[in-house]
Amino acid sequence: KTKEYMEKKEAGKDVAYDQKLEAMIPVVKREIPLKCHCHRADDILTAIRIANEENIKITLDHVTDARCIIPQIKESGFSCICGPALTHKSKFELANMSFETPNELYKADILFSIITDSPVVPQQYLSLSAALAAKAGLPEYEAIKAITINPAKILGLDNRVGSIKEGKDADFVICTKNILDTTNEIKAVYVDGKKAA
Repeated sequence: KTKEYMEKKEAGKDVAYDQKLEAMIPVVKREIPLKCHCHRADDILTAIRIANEENIKITLDHVTDARCIIPQIKESGFSCICGPALTHKSKFELANMSFETPNELYKADILFSIITDSPVVPQQYLSLSAALAAKAGLPEYEAIKAITINPAKILGLDNRVGSIKEGKDADFVICTKNILDTTNEIKAVYVDGKKAA
């Protein structure tokens, strides 16, 4: 439907404005990825198949069963957005939920990030989620990258955010300890290089 809608618009034909199809045009043009909500292995594989058939970019969001199909995800080249894992197994799709999944993705050299899926898990527990992934085997530095530079890369914003480097936005916090330490306290917040709090 999006392709038909886009072709008619580009041909100058009179088409009724459709907000949903408008939102899909950048996906069809491969300008942005389609966010695919997929927990189970069969859903992940279906998302990969459709993305390949339609020649679109996607992110695989949640990937609860990723550990079952690591080779297929690796072959796809798509990045994974892991989580939330700090929650109840409240539905069938979450049966295999584990903090071990990020480490398996890391070992396979698959780009991934860790999320809370706020408000499912409140956003302030993002560093705790990364710490629990580190406790389950993910190297500590990789856990920090999973909540900083990796999501920036997945979003295509790593030229501006995700790490501290000359020319970037300079949004960061100063803490009393490692960000993954649950006794850590934030001492200062900087936005665009200026102290905000």
